[in-house]
Amino acid sequence: MDGDRRGWHQCLLSGAVFAVCMAGTTLPTPLYGLYQEKFGFSELTVTVVYAVYAFGVIGVLLLVGNASDAVGRRPVLLSGLGFAAASAVCFLCATGLGWLYAGRLLSGLSAGLFTGAATAYVMDLAPNGGASRATFVATAANIGGLGFGPLLAGLLAQYAAWPLYLPFAVHLVLVVGSAAVLLRLPETVREPRPLSTVRPQRPGLPIQVRAVFVPAATASMVGFALFGVFTSVSPAFLAHSLHVDNHAVSGLVVALAFFASTAGQLAVGRIGGARSLPLGCAGLLAALALLAGALRWDLLSLVVLSAIVGGGGQGLTFRGALSAVAEASPPDRRAAVISALFVVAYAGISVPVIGVGLLTGPIGLEGAGLVFIACMAVLISSAAAYLLRRPVRATT
Repeated sequence: MDGDRRGWHQCLLSGAVFAVCMAGTTLPTPLYGLYQEKFGFSELTVTVVYAVYAFGVIGVLLLVGNASDAVGRRPVLLSGLGFAAASAVCFLCATGLGWLYAGRLLSGLSAGLFTGAATAYVMDLAPNGGASRATFVATAANIGGLGFGPLLAGLLAQYAAWPLYLPFAVHLVLVVGSAAVLLRLPETVREPRPLSTVRPQRPGLPIQVRAVFVPAATASMVGFALFGVFTSVSPAFLAHSLHVDNHAVSGLVVALAFFASTAGQLAVGRIGGARSLPLGCAGLLAALALLAGALRWDLLSLVVLSAIVGGGGQGLTFRGALSAVAEASPPDRRAAVISALFVVAYAGISVPVIGVGLLTGPIGLEGAGLVFIACMAVLISSAAAYLLRRPVRATT
């Protein structure tokens, strides 16, 4: 019993470290309008700055996504915290657009190191028989941290001094504290190998994972695509179309999507992993319809409802996908396979976001949003049909 208690204590501490790192990746979300005023760049530039983060994540996942399986979880996570600290310093020193690109790239490198390694680490630290609860801790830490970032930044930017500096100073303190916590947690890789043994990952998966991976990754991608648009351009829509200039409100709307995702993940335990994937796709489709209504009639209430419903749908698909993939993966390949899942998910974040930015100039933000909604609706409907024909089996 004491061993189980200690195991869960360590599992939760590692989840808290995970959440702190991920919070830094969404911290700039409600601040982009202030940066636009300060540096004078377009909405397309906002989406490119945002997407640089996703490219950093994908690059790390492809090059060293399996590093923690070889050298150990803690060295990789400490490196990720180092990149997170460097990202915060870039934003604190920002005097031009180049600093924002550098900060977002470093943030992407940090998240890329954390996504697979931290998820595997949380699951490693859980007591025997606790895989389901550990999966929830990992996904809740990931998505909950993403939600905490814009909420913290929005509140500080609206109600405290130095709106473009204080959020990153606070996060830098949290990162230092997280490093101290991580140094007190045990290493879970029993036979670490030298860093020289780490090689870039080739596209490919263990045979036993492939049948599960395709539908799971498809569902994850469409959920992350919706999140990508929310976190990159929704503050601009709120400000320009709905005249909502309160940074705390802007951050709260984005945070609601991530917090609803955490609730959706929790619901997977009741409805089952196999059903969560198609139901999540249905939730995402409903969220797109609500977002279309918000763009058409300029209604804040529909934006909020879209964030909540879409977040819940994303949570259902994300935890169901992660559970299925993790369960099907051999232990020595788990971090690498999870990293591959995140590569697909983050591709969903980057490509649609840049597409919206490119279309904003010729057809406006509302028109670009409607084009995005139509494309994502087709993709989500196709994914749901695929999952209904070939359901994924996963424990929760």
